[in-house]
Amino acid sequence: MNGPLRNGPLRRTVAAVAMVLCAAALPAATSATAAPAPTPADARAQWIDRDTVIWKGAERTAAQLEFGTHGKRIRLTPGTLSPSERLAYPHLTGYPAFTVDPRDRGLARTALRDKLLATQRRADGQRAVTGVQIPGVLDDLYGARARHAALGPVFHHGRPTLSVWAPTARTVALELDGRTVPMRREDATGIWRVQGTRDWAGKPYRYLVTVWVPTVGKTVTNKVTDPYSTALTAGSARSLVTDLDDPELAPAGWSQLTKPAAVPLRRARIQELQIRDFSVEDRTSRHPGQYLALTDRRSDGMRHLASLARSGTSYVHLLPAFDFATTPERRADQERPGCDLASYAPDSDSQQDCVGKSAAHDAYNWGYDPLHYTVPEGAYASDPEGPARTVEFRRMVQGLNGAGLRTVMDVVYNHTAASGQDPHSVLDRIVPGYYQRLLDDGSVATSTCCSGTAPEHTMMGKLVVDSVVTWAKEYKVDGFRFDLMGHHPKANILAVRKALDALTPRKDGVDGKSIFLYGEGWNFGEAANDARFVQATQQNMAGTGIATFSDRARDAVRGGSPFDGDPGIQGFASGLYTDPNSSTGNGSRAEQRARLLHYQDLIKVGLTGNLADYTFTDTTGRRVKGSQLDYNGAPAGYAAAPGDALAYADAHDNETLYDALAYKLPQRTGAADRSRMQVLALATAALSQGPALSQAGSDLLRSKSLDRNSFDSGDWFNALHWNCADGNGFGRGLPPAADNKDKWPYAKPLLADPALRPGCAAISDTSAAYRDLLRIHATEPAFGLATAAAVQKALSFPLSGKAETPGVLTMRLGNLVVVLNATPHRQDQTVRDLAGERYALHPVQAHGADRTTATASYARPSGTFSVPARTVAVYRRG
Repeated sequence: MNGPLRNGPLRRTVAAVAMVLCAAALPAATSATAAPAPTPADARAQWIDRDTVIWKGAERTAAQLEFGTHGKRIRLTPGTLSPSERLAYPHLTGYPAFTVDPRDRGLARTALRDKLLATQRRADGQRAVTGVQIPGVLDDLYGARARHAALGPVFHHGRPTLSVWAPTARTVALELDGRTVPMRREDATGIWRVQGTRDWAGKPYRYLVTVWVPTVGKTVTNKVTDPYSTALTAGSARSLVTDLDDPELAPAGWSQLTKPAAVPLRRARIQELQIRDFSVEDRTSRHPGQYLALTDRRSDGMRHLASLARSGTSYVHLLPAFDFATTPERRADQERPGCDLASYAPDSDSQQDCVGKSAAHDAYNWGYDPLHYTVPEGAYASDPEGPARTVEFRRMVQGLNGAGLRTVMDVVYNHTAASGQDPHSVLDRIVPGYYQRLLDDGSVATSTCCSGTAPEHTMMGKLVVDSVVTWAKEYKVDGFRFDLMGHHPKANILAVRKALDALTPRKDGVDGKSIFLYGEGWNFGEAANDARFVQATQQNMAGTGIATFSDRARDAVRGGSPFDGDPGIQGFASGLYTDPNSSTGNGSRAEQRARLLHYQDLIKVGLTGNLADYTFTDTTGRRVKGSQLDYNGAPAGYAAAPGDALAYADAHDNETLYDALAYKLPQRTGAADRSRMQVLALATAALSQGPALSQAGSDLLRSKSLDRNSFDSGDWFNALHWNCADGNGFGRGLPPAADNKDKWPYAKPLLADPALRPGCAAISDTSAAYRDLLRIHATEPAFGLATAAAVQKALSFPLSGKAETPGVLTMRLGNLVVVLNATPHRQDQTVRDLAGERYALHPVQAHGADRTTATASYARPSGTFSVPARTVAVYRRG
């Protein structure tokens, strides 16, 4: 999610706007001198451990914590933060600190289960009052013991025990199948438990949590599902007492499942796929829009995935498939557009208008609105009621494995769908004010565009680890992609890595060390620049073996930024300087040339795996390291080893690659040349060191009719078209106004142009050429170098420097030479050091589907590689 939210002032602007929009729904905070009660958003005091309170805006004089209805007090005296406290709370070091009176420390556990305020009599006689943030002290009092406890439903010899962490609750009871069962509190952990009987299995339940809720200023009894649910009823209304080890939930062959051989992350080639997109318009699928569509081995979609697997794709990355909040799970409740969408003109605004009217209640959702983190989403199941979703998710994993593909799951622990007393809030209704990240005034952080979570808190961090381990053990998921991973502490992601590494085939049925992790390491929001903790950002994760998406080469290949007001700003693979369009945003010819050459340097660093210490000659003639090359004020190279950075040219965020090229290539560019530029752009990732990802359908010129943010655009704009006779999705109307209306003046003439709707020849040629690149990558060991030193030794750019050809990149890699010619003309690249050496076009391309590429040649006497226009050619010495 939010791939564009990265370094630079534009990113900060977007994040700030998101915070303003979300904060607009919160009540305004009162001033510190107002009396007597704070508003719900006002909690400027933070009780960080049993001994210390920090209060933004307080005077450095005596204060107190008041709790309960009879004014019980915990006395506070001015104090200072210890070195360990400063390290744990760097963003609070400038605020007044107070020490809890030793005589009152024993009151903490009682005070935390009641109304709690910080008060102070100021020098001017006014009484200051504010709410109190309590995550730190809860962690101090309960976290060390609670973090090792098993939560949710746990079965022993067929008998379930249900456990929920609710240290601030006055009482917790279990509502089981319509009756109420009391639960017992463990004072040391804050966990409430109840042991059941065998006949509890399969029954619906909720917790009845009686707790003080600061945001509404009263004690309430919340009826709430289990954060550690393992199964749900339809609509996520109730949790189900479910043992995931129950043999009845295992499809045939599950315990003996044979997976394709694990591929090291540095060699992984990943296909990003949304479950509904995959099959909802595939007429050959027996289970359109469902998990089971990925078991339909004879469908067009599965045949295509299998062909990619045979060529070298090793993983399918599924967009979120855990239980999310805003999609009706029952098909009878799902609305459909009430129009004949196909009847409208390709540049009409009628399609998006009609789709928009049903969008709030249709079946479509990317899934970035988490409700229950560890249960499969019911909308993809044949029946959302009961265990079908569990069985069918497992069958989906079997289906992908049978096609030669391992499974990556997109996980979204950085935010929840809602917070507070919202019906879609689970965590915050059990322990109010704990699981969400709060700002200094007590309001919920919304820089992720949703209610942010706080994995830096012990029990939220535990939930992340426990959830991932459950998906790995119980669903045999082979990898995890963390949404907005930079909002997690680095320590939390490393804890996930450690927990996975401990899983063994003998003990757990899976090899945890073969499971890989990657995520979005963007640096923004309230956690930016390690303000609260060391983040899991691009540079911080270098050397961990956990990859982060690299936006450097992506932007260089496409051109400009995803936020450009003018979408026509060009890049290396979209004609900058070498095939200019009419956009004035590209600048003068000299400016275009300079920017193109800088883009080529960024792509070079990307081809190395984005290595920070890789040394090469840039296009100005300087000898530089990857980290010394500028990318919008940040180092271009940040990786310590291949596998630290993940290359990609497109993903679900922003326009598809075809749509970006539609905006950027000159409109006169023919279908065959658009196909060739698509392949060239994909090659910059496919032939890089380290892992690479492509969006499903990019090899088929997939379009979303120029939609830059299709999360709520329905099947009409999102569905994949595996049969080329159905087109590629371009020309299905103007994209939805909410995120695209400012681009409609650019989009309308393009969508109306029939020449931009490719036929079967262009679509099939693109796919075949891309599969050839995958085969080359898969069969050549030089593309999987394990260390930075090995890359430095084997990989070079022999023609880099002041005389480098604009629009052409030449890379030498072991016994290979790769030439990427993005220009509209045949280009000769002479590498004098190779004169006399025997090179020939790689056999895969020489005998491959693209007969234009097959005309690439090599002149041995001079060491000259001759490459057709808009072509990537790979040569092998032999």
